Amino acid sequence: MVVAARWRNVVTPAAFKRSLSQSAPPKPLAPALQALWWVKKGDWHRAHRIVMDETSPEAAWVHAHLHRVEGDEANARYWYRQARRRPARGALDAEWQAIAASLVAGQRR
Repeated sequence: MVVAARWRNVVTPAAFKRSLSQSAPPKPLAPALQALWWVKKGDWHRAHRIVMDETSPEAAWVHAHLHRVEGDEANARYWYRQARRRPARGALDAEWQAIAASLVAGQRR
């Protein structure tokens, strides 16, 4: 699909963030990025459903972030271990932006 290939080639963290003005995430996005998009739109449950059964370290990282958003630090720590990442300690928005930047960079490869 031409549109999908074009998105993959031009996506940047800023473009990903701008896409939040739309009613649905850009296609195609890996499940972890889809979940990250939905949580930023305020739909925690939809984001959680997306990553719940995913096994990638990226999905586990987003899953950990979701549980931080929820306030469930113990569950978040479990998912950080699955993602092989240190638990985040800073602001949720800063973590969201760091995850988005990393995952968008990985999507471009």
